[in-house]
Amino acid sequence: MDKSEIKRIEAYLRDKFRLPTLSVFARPNKDDSVEVNIGEEFIGVIFKDDEDGEVSYAFQMAILDIDLPD
Repeated sequence: MDKSEIKRIEAYLRDKFRLPTLSVFARPNKDDSVEVNIGEEFIGVIFKDDEDGEVSYAFQMAILDIDLPD
C-alpha cells in the first residue's frame, strides 16, 4: 500500500473508533498489509484484497485470554 492509501485508512479508523492515537504503519517487505497501533501498542494487521478491480480491507486483531478482564 502506498502512503496516501495508508493515511486514508488511518483517518477512517481514527474517525470510526474516535481514537486519535491510532496509527497505521507500512510493514517491512510487505505491500499487501499494514500494522495498526494504539499509541505504542501493536493491536493488529490490515490486509488489502484487490480482486477483479474491487478493493477491500480486512482488519485482523488477536485478543489474548490473559488480556481480558476477570
